Amino acid sequence: MDATVKPLRIPPEMAVYAEKHEIFDLIQTLMRNLIVDKPRDPIQYLIGLLKRENIEVPRVMLLGPPASGKRTLAKKLCECIGAIHVTASDILKDDTDLTRAAQKYREENQEVPQDLWIKLIQQRLWRSDCVRRGWVLEAIPKNRGEALCLQEAGISPEHVVILQAPDNVLIERSLGKRIDPVTGDVYHVTFIWPDSPEVTQRLEKPQGPMTKDHIAQKLRAYHKQACGLQTTYHSRLRVIDADQPHVDVFAQARDYVLTRSRSDAPHTPRIVLLGPPGCGKSLQARLLAHKYSVVDVCCGELLKAVAADDSSMGELIKPFLESGRQVPDLMVRQILTERLSRLDCTTRGWVLHGFPRNVDQAAELQEAGFGPSRVFFLEMSDDVGIARLALRSVDPATGERYHLLLNPAPNEEVQARLWYDPQDSEEELHKRMKDYWDQVAGLQTFYPQAVRVNADQDPHTVFECLESRLVGRLPKVLPDSP
Repeated sequence: MDATVKPLRIPPEMAVYAEKHEIFDLIQTLMRNLIVDKPRDPIQYLIGLLKRENIEVPRVMLLGPPASGKRTLAKKLCECIGAIHVTASDILKDDTDLTRAAQKYREENQEVPQDLWIKLIQQRLWRSDCVRRGWVLEAIPKNRGEALCLQEAGISPEHVVILQAPDNVLIERSLGKRIDPVTGDVYHVTFIWPDSPEVTQRLEKPQGPMTKDHIAQKLRAYHKQACGLQTTYHSRLRVIDADQPHVDVFAQARDYVLTRSRSDAPHTPRIVLLGPPGCGKSLQARLLAHKYSVVDVCCGELLKAVAADDSSMGELIKPFLESGRQVPDLMVRQILTERLSRLDCTTRGWVLHGFPRNVDQAAELQEAGFGPSRVFFLEMSDDVGIARLALRSVDPATGERYHLLLNPAPNEEVQARLWYDPQDSEEELHKRMKDYWDQVAGLQTFYPQAVRVNADQDPHTVFECLESRLVGRLPKVLPDSP
């Protein structure tokens, strides 16, 4: 990089490295934590953050009415993401001045003052285990006022999950609830029953009155506060129907918790579209290029353009294209590297299709410093692909494209002069599709975070699927078991 040359051109490798290691996101996270916590010594505070194993730890609030399954879901989530399960009773277990003060109020059957309760939550969440591994707050906060006080204290969740179910279902669940006094696990006489006879024998009913009227009163009290909680956390909220198998509830909550909030960090799209012939890669690339101003790089068209000029590389690849042979990977890599290194690609980003076709080409692209930030597999059956391609044609007089079923020629005169590409014959298409399916398993292994999209639907629906995964960040990687 030469600072004397204007405009200043930053090598693409720098942006790729920064995005791969999330340098921009790291800086954003550091600044956000600095502003929220307001430490007396900012430099030492930032050094301490950087020494942690992971700065972006889970911060989850799990809310919902009584008997909606919060305890069971919270435990399974913590096992999955490695976070600390924090409940109201857990907060009061510590032997500190604050907890002793709170216990006095509870012994006198008085509600713990809100300011004291917020300090207790802070005290628990600032312990090393929660700081290092993150936390899942169960049934905290209970109302909008408590939520706002937590925000003022710098306790802000990344994800809020609220469970909901009809009151009659919740009442039935409450009446059948059983608790294991040893582990604290919650069971139900109908829905969830332990497999172990030993656990079954020690199950107990929850303490306190468990009549229908009492449960209905608790539900009414919750509903009065639910709207305020949803309003407070509307930007990071996911409401999940709890009246379904707990396995499905957990799957929805887990997928949401693993999603990452949208980042304002700089991002240059580097998109690769893969799929069998006829899946619509070219069309989707044009749509993405039009909306997001990324550069549409079609490998096949790029090779034809190079062969058409008078360069030495064009003279080398022209015989391959004219004879229908495959251009050697080394030449293709050199041409692609030169194109993706141009200023428009490095500043605006690119969407590449037609390459890579196999794992070796994908590895070469990675080694050249042009690893994609998003990879999409457009999937469809061979029959649909053949129907799309074998029946398409071009009017050589106007350049208009037609399809025998979807967009037929307007009259017999146009129909008579239509040109059909020999490569779109069924025999050739079967060969091309076989070549793709022979390589797709290896490519999917090489790109484990690739997104699979059903291409056998309306093109704009496919585009919406691509767009939804393009603008959002990739899901979090599950941590190793602590």
